[in-house]
Amino acid sequence: MREVIKKRLLNFLEEDMPHGDITPVPSKNVIAEIIVRESCVLAGVDVARLLFEMVGIKVLNSRNDGEWVKAGEVVLKVGGRANRILQVERLALNLLMRMSGIATTTAKMVELARRVNPKIIIAATRKTTPGFRLFEKMAVEIGGGDTHRFSLSDCVMLKDNHLAVWGGIEKAMEGLKASFTKKIEVETKTIEEVLMAAKLGADIVMLDNFTPEMVELAVKKLESERLREKVILEVSGRITPENVEEYASKGVDVISSGYITHSARAIDFSLRVLG
Repeated sequence: MREVIKKRLLNFLEEDMPHGDITPVPSKNVIAEIIVRESCVLAGVDVARLLFEMVGIKVLNSRNDGEWVKAGEVVLKVGGRANRILQVERLALNLLMRMSGIATTTAKMVELARRVNPKIIIAATRKTTPGFRLFEKMAVEIGGGDTHRFSLSDCVMLKDNHLAVWGGIEKAMEGLKASFTKKIEVETKTIEEVLMAAKLGADIVMLDNFTPEMVELAVKKLESERLREKVILEVSGRITPENVEEYASKGVDVISSGYITHSARAIDFSLRVLG
């Protein structure tokens, strides 16, 4: 994983200075600190450390990913050539800002949901930033969530448009040739589809854009048909910190939310050169 992250960071550096940094900087060694400007779950420190090390900057000390930090705290202290520090300053801050925002949002949603359902899993979706998915999924995990699928290669998922092409759940399941090593997930829009997917052998049934009342009814229907224990129930669609607790109380196993990656607010960080 370290080598994969290094490769991504090299791509980011190439984007940021395709022909080098043309702003002149005196040739001297300096100490610099990265400060968090608001309370958050810290994420991206390990990545930032690697970034600084890649350009020959020594990390003097740092806080750890997953820690709650308060406004004004120093989260990373580095020393080395001034020009190198300034070349990667913005990239390091962007990584920390974005990843800490996602980790903090995830942690809050996990806390809210587990007030009413201690075993609930809060998962990400593939609604991620192209090229930045690895770091966003890492941040979700740091915040206590589940990464769900990293890619289309991880799980068989029959979504609405797949089912439309196949001509419905039954035909799609009949035509499916999945390996026993991969789970099969089916997206459903109605309670009738939930029951059908469970009866046809789906491992995971996603209740997409169900209201909390519909989720509760679907769970009761599955229980009455003795199908509830045969499937993992996932609910998804417009789930935010404002309603996650209500959905978690309806007896599902997983809540997947695009909100934690596409709508999490970035956390404010800054770098200060000490001299």
